[in-house]
Amino acid sequence: MEETELRKKILEGTEELFMRYGIRSVSMDDIARHLSVSKKTLYQHFADKDELVFRMSEMYLEQSFKQYDQIEKDSKNSLEELSKISVCMKVEMENLNSSLLFDLQKYHPQAWNLWNGHKEKIGEAVVRNIQQGIADGYFRPEINPDVMAMARLVLIEAAFNPATFPKDRFNFVEVQTQLFELFVYGLCSDKGKKIYQKYKEANYQPSL
Repeated sequence: MEETELRKKILEGTEELFMRYGIRSVSMDDIARHLSVSKKTLYQHFADKDELVFRMSEMYLEQSFKQYDQIEKDSKNSLEELSKISVCMKVEMENLNSSLLFDLQKYHPQAWNLWNGHKEKIGEAVVRNIQQGIADGYFRPEINPDVMAMARLVLIEAAFNPATFPKDRFNFVEVQTQLFELFVYGLCSDKGKKIYQKYKEANYQPSL
């Protein structure tokens, strides 16, 4: 196996484990066993677990943005885009451990800074969607897109916070879904609510 292919295999296998179990609970030994490679092989490609977390985060964020960029291109309007994001998000969250962002913030500051750096891009996408929705009459005209974009980012992070939503009391997917719906319906005009509901009932699947 070529070096680049092996490196990609390591990153993909690492992502699978981190998404399923969180970051802190997965060791380099766990990753080596999962991939059926030696721990020495891991260290030939990555200096330590911290670098592996960083590179995996880079790969994940790049793929995620490509996915959501494609959703934007394939959507006829802001509400169709949001309905497709909702479906895509549910699939992602079902395979995502709720401790992931908490682990990044507490134990891997470089990777956490990478996530924070990408929040600006997420915010810009939310602002663009809201501005389009207002122009189309689907969102309430008095809304401040910058304020609501910041609110969306806060809601995303809040769902990952175990102090706010303890695992023993709340289902992570349900929390993320309900917070997303709260955000969308808070944006919508009466016209927008009816159209968004139709998209939801149609159960749109993202074209990726």
